[in-house]
Amino acid sequence: MITRDGKIVGEGVNTVTATHDPTAHGEVNAIRAACRALGTFTLAGCVLYTSCEPCPMCLAASYWARLDAIYYGACAADAARAGFDDAFLYAEFRKEQKSRTLPATQLLGDEAWSCFAAWIASARKVDY
Repeated sequence: MITRDGKIVGEGVNTVTATHDPTAHGEVNAIRAACRALGTFTLAGCVLYTSCEPCPMCLAASYWARLDAIYYGACAADAARAGFDDAFLYAEFRKEQKSRTLPATQLLGDEAWSCFAAWIASARKVDY
């Protein structure tokens, strides 16, 4: 759950298998619910409470959401003992891109940059 000023503003549970969505971890679902409830993409001033130490995706989402703090119950080692071992992901992130298990190749870099250039020049952009 996510709280602001001691009040719950978002709750979520893991719905990965129920929704066939690998991003539907409880923390991500709680972040989405809190953002909807508060009408913002920034959760500064909010705190996440979760049953387990966030995985790399959920931790990154927490940073993107600008949460003030995370409190968790079980640690990553507990999750690994239950079959949810994120050590592989952390090891992959430390590798150079060309050495990772999942190939990633840049295509149309100049064309892609033009999208960023248009955003930078836009008077309607919303910084985040």
